[in-house]
Amino acid sequence: MEKITVIIYTHNEEKNINDCLESAKLLTDKIILIDMESSDKTLEIVKGHKVPVLNFPRSNYVEPAREFGLKQAKTDWVFILDADERITKELIIEIKNIINVRAIHESPLQITHYKIPRQNIFAGVKWLKHGGWWPDHQIRLINKKYFINWPKRIHSTPVIKGSFGYLKNPLIHYFHSDLSGMVKKTTIFEDIESDLLFHAKRRSGTGIFFRKFFAELYRRLLKNLGFLDGPFGIIESIYQAFSKTITYLFLYEKQVKKGRSL
Repeated sequence: MEKITVIIYTHNEEKNINDCLESAKLLTDKIILIDMESSDKTLEIVKGHKVPVLNFPRSNYVEPAREFGLKQAKTDWVFILDADERITKELIIEIKNIINVRAIHESPLQITHYKIPRQNIFAGVKWLKHGGWWPDHQIRLINKKYFINWPKRIHSTPVIKGSFGYLKNPLIHYFHSDLSGMVKKTTIFEDIESDLLFHAKRRSGTGIFFRKFFAELYRRLLKNLGFLDGPFGIIESIYQAFSKTITYLFLYEKQVKKGRSL
């Protein structure tokens, strides 16, 4: 098999990193871990796996570290993996077949990167199949020769020459382990999103707060059938509506502060 490198990103992932590394090892022995100033036992656990670690300045979003990590790989193919994700055995077989075929049939028209579906597992127990959470395709398998850059903004997608394809088998994503962690992450992410909206001069106000909340609740819970996932699906739908509203509350606060400073 043509070689592939798995790039893993961490910040205080002591609960996840061991299982993440074990799944990555099933795909390749070439693994690079990019750590963003972890202060827990993450690096101590990684040391036991004898995986090279590169340090990267702490950031509230992972995109800058992803670009850095991609540039460190020495193989043509790179797989992007977060610490709370696991590579399934079925996905490993599919990736190996793809890479081998591409190595034999190299052509200018080849697919240069692949989107992979994710099974989002809520609180470690419930796969959310509805509410817009499946298939949740993510660009994770990249031929580095065609990689250009990864825009340094939250939730951005990489810029890559060529066309993309889809893989069939999923990554497992253990997200939202508990409500307190959800709220903490939302506060960070939505503050960043509100900065982008602020600089784009987007409007905010009382009517928009209600519209954003109920529109997102309808989209997640009813239009995308989030209620079919039971209590966890309902909780997640309500939470996503809350998250969307928080973004505009932050935006409103920034606009008010700017008005007072003028």
